Amino acid sequence: MSTRPTGRRTRAALALTALLGSAALAGLPATTAAAADGAVTVQYRTGSGGATADQSEPWFKVRNTDSSPVQLSQVKVRYYFKADAPGATYRFACSWAVRGCSSITGTFGTLSHPTSTADRYLEIGFVPSAGSLAPGADTGDMQLRFHRSDWQTLRQSDDYSFGGTQAAYADWSKVTAQLSGATVWGTAPEGNDPTDPTDPTDPPGDGGQTLFDDFDYTSHTDPAISAHGWNVRSNPGGPGVPGAVWDPSKVTFASSGGNSVMNLETSTAGTGSSTTHTEVLTRSMKFRNGTYAARVRFSDAPKYGPDGDRVVQTFFTINDLKAPMADDYAEYDFEYLPNGGWGEPANILYTTSWETYNPDPWQAVNQHSESRRSFAGWHDLVVTIDDRAITYYVDGQHFGTHDAAYLPERPMSINFNQWLIDLDGQTSTVPRAYDQQVDYVLHVKDQVLTPAQVSARIGALRGAGTSFVDEVPAP
Repeated sequence: MSTRPTGRRTRAALALTALLGSAALAGLPATTAAAADGAVTVQYRTGSGGATADQSEPWFKVRNTDSSPVQLSQVKVRYYFKADAPGATYRFACSWAVRGCSSITGTFGTLSHPTSTADRYLEIGFVPSAGSLAPGADTGDMQLRFHRSDWQTLRQSDDYSFGGTQAAYADWSKVTAQLSGATVWGTAPEGNDPTDPTDPTDPPGDGGQTLFDDFDYTSHTDPAISAHGWNVRSNPGGPGVPGAVWDPSKVTFASSGGNSVMNLETSTAGTGSSTTHTEVLTRSMKFRNGTYAARVRFSDAPKYGPDGDRVVQTFFTINDLKAPMADDYAEYDFEYLPNGGWGEPANILYTTSWETYNPDPWQAVNQHSESRRSFAGWHDLVVTIDDRAITYYVDGQHFGTHDAAYLPERPMSINFNQWLIDLDGQTSTVPRAYDQQVDYVLHVKDQVLTPAQVSARIGALRGAGTSFVDEVPAP
């Protein structure tokens, strides 16, 4: 957290209102397709049946009709539709899935032979961790959706795969399924047999501009740091111990495991004047929806001196609070407290999504998730923000999903800092210091990537020898 403690830090979740079309329209007839030579069938229903809607909601179940298990990572499902304008772009999201939204990918493609009802497709895939389908088993509910990037109303009634009256799951031949590259289910629009699956680690469509930095710098005075848009903080103020300084010289760079890493050192000798905090942040507030990721090494014990200080080690995004309880404030935090704090007696990891706060008297409006165990060591941290929710992952595992009430209204900066909450109860004047390290940071604008896709993106960037890129436009 970057402002001040929240105590219990909880708020009742707000209900979401479904975005549904208002007019019912007779849809395409439900067609039952045989599995033929294949091993899977696809069932479909719509979660938004109007002729027009804010977003299209194709919901699917994939069933294994073979006598052997099917690896879901080998399955691709295509939903075909007609773009509302030649230059229209679209965004995909998963609202809910039995197997977890993090196991599902969604990419858009353009048909080589457009028809009157289809010139685009949404391709659904699965990451390797999605596992397999036993004979006769299905994926369960996959509640998917997509919308125009500009949120203009889209027309569904002229879409090849749409069934406006399909309110319950049934076999649906107007979507196709591939297994290991071979079409095994459904009929594509004429002349468009799906033989060109897209790469889920490089989704096309709107957005996708990337910030990546692996922190390959010589020192805090390296001119490339500023040239790449970073600020190493030196100005006084909170959060944390009154009288502490933010010391740029305690931000250093080294090699670890073959990669360059950034090290943030925080130290104290038990007094405010002896306490140093560290922070590195982007100068520009230009980051909003999309995927944020970093590999961070948390520490439970000091690198020297006695233990016990209430340290906060972080990766977060934030914008400025323009007035107490201003509703356009936003902040999304990973905060590790190795020695507890804010009423917690021992190590705890928080993820917190902020709507707003009042500094005096203190009042917080946020939602959080937590895990009370040690997180010492390296961890892959991912947070995704779309138009429905904020979702946090730690080491590829879902950590928490927070509600639409906490979505950002304005762009934010990207920050790392390490600081001490207070010195209450700390009587030792023996010097001690704590380290937090950062291997890389990644932001992909307006695209929700799974943790597996993040890993693939990092591997591709490093494989190409890229140590820094910033394509994200200024707001």
